[in-house]
Amino acid sequence: MMIRHCVLLKFLPETDEKSRKAAIDGIKELPDFIPEIVKYSVGFDANLQDDNFDLAVVGDFETEEDYLVYASHPKHQTVISNLLAPFMAERSAVQYLL
Repeated sequence: MMIRHCVLLKFLPETDEKSRKAAIDGIKELPDFIPEIVKYSVGFDANLQDDNFDLAVVGDFETEEDYLVYASHPKHQTVISNLLAPFMAERSAVQYLL
């Protein structure tokens, strides 16, 4: 069974556009470094509801082990610590079987 990983991120209100762009660019590069990612989608909220999160990430993995490789991968951890964590107000995530 494949695993789908979904993350919703809300930036701190003071996060500037340059930092938001750097975050999404860093996330979009991850499939180039982590071959365990089967499918990956990243996008900013379409602003159809006021209380939505700002950014969504959806990744598909063949196995739980592949997801765990991704989750602990040094490039993924660097993106989190340098481009996301300093600007995050809130994060929510779920992994489910496809």
